[in-house]
Amino acid sequence: MPKFAVIFAVVLVSLFTVEMLDPVQANVIQPFTAWLATVSAAFIMPFDDAVVTSGRIIEHTTAQFAVSIESGCNGVEAAIVLIAGVIAFPAAWWQRIAAIVLGFLAIQVLNILRIISLFYLGQWNFELFSWTHLYVWPVLIMLDVLLVFALYLRYLAPADAEPT
Repeated sequence: MPKFAVIFAVVLVSLFTVEMLDPVQANVIQPFTAWLATVSAAFIMPFDDAVVTSGRIIEHTTAQFAVSIESGCNGVEAAIVLIAGVIAFPAAWWQRIAAIVLGFLAIQVLNILRIISLFYLGQWNFELFSWTHLYVWPVLIMLDVLLVFALYLRYLAPADAEPT
């Protein structure tokens, strides 16, 4: 357990440090966040043609409401926590890579649902939007991380796995 905690902490701090570097923000994080906005809007547009995107902003032109996907709301930080846990747990590298890829996808699917729900909640009831944005969705995203990690422990990294 102490080895897991040390590796987890080192990987976590390292990845958060790398994420905050200006070149990484400019060339990876911000374009990814804009892509998230585009994908979220693409799911909305067949049902609502008053939606436009600009970078990381999704706007409803009729309701005059917009959401901006900021750092902490793009799922990257949740993915970093998952990656740190997966790397710290002894398993074959192919299992770790599979868990990271599948976990990242699970986080982003839930995050797109989060973005869409907040987009409509904000138009309907701003107080409920704020409460859901600050309290409900962060917990659900981290529960997603925990669930993915638990599934990784259960299925992808059996107890007899060779640590590598």
